[in-house]
Amino acid sequence: MTGRLFVQVASIEARKRMSYRVDFWINALIGFVAEFGIVWFLWGALYAESGKTVIAGFDFDQMLVYYVVAILFGKVVRGTEFDAHVSQDIYEGGLNRYLVFPASYVGFKYAQHIGSLLPAFIQMALFGGLWLAFAGGRGAEDMTATGAIMSVSTLLLANLLYYAMSFVLHAVAFWADNVWSLIVALRFVTSLLGGLMFPLALFPGSVQTVNEWLPFRNLFALPAETLLGRSGFDDWAQGMVVGLLWLAILSALGRVVWRRGNLQYSGIGM
Repeated sequence: MTGRLFVQVASIEARKRMSYRVDFWINALIGFVAEFGIVWFLWGALYAESGKTVIAGFDFDQMLVYYVVAILFGKVVRGTEFDAHVSQDIYEGGLNRYLVFPASYVGFKYAQHIGSLLPAFIQMALFGGLWLAFAGGRGAEDMTATGAIMSVSTLLLANLLYYAMSFVLHAVAFWADNVWSLIVALRFVTSLLGGLMFPLALFPGSVQTVNEWLPFRNLFALPAETLLGRSGFDDWAQGMVVGLLWLAILSALGRVVWRRGNLQYSGIGM
């Protein structure tokens, strides 16, 4: 797939996502306020009841800013989670038109995925800026320009990792009647082990050690910790190496599943 075609597909998808502006702003505001509101009241109660000012290395302000970053980064990492387009193409026979295109199906879908991220980037810039303006930088005192640059690379890798995980599960649609439960399970596991539900420092040490060699930490915790200055260069470098290894494994698995699935694809849907 050529770079020019990739940009065109991504641009069309971005414009399509932003065509319903009222719906976008309602979903963005309600979604972020609901998620952050739950975090605010839950952790406020936990700190108050425990009588502690620091939990797992986070004071209350640091905990809040961690969640702000993790929630906003999570929208960029997950995007729309394909809107089930891959599995729907298989179920409904829509894959037929892509098979005759002189372009990679995976590349075409990833271009659409990138284009769909425009609303997430707007939300990240808007709500992140509002937090810094109203909170005065509380809880984010260790942020540096170097950490911000490093976090961009971790965020890009996280997006690719989640895309690869999702693609493998959607490709199971060649054999299964419904992959929705697999996508829900992926969302739960990645939120739990990726640091979106709560910081990974709350896990026992043995679990944290094992999790460092799994791909999940790279999705939310590592990008957020890197931006906030809670992960040093060595930790960031190790995470990037582990993430790239898992990306290679998942990409290879995705190619195998896709090739085998195509062998039995009838072209008439399910």
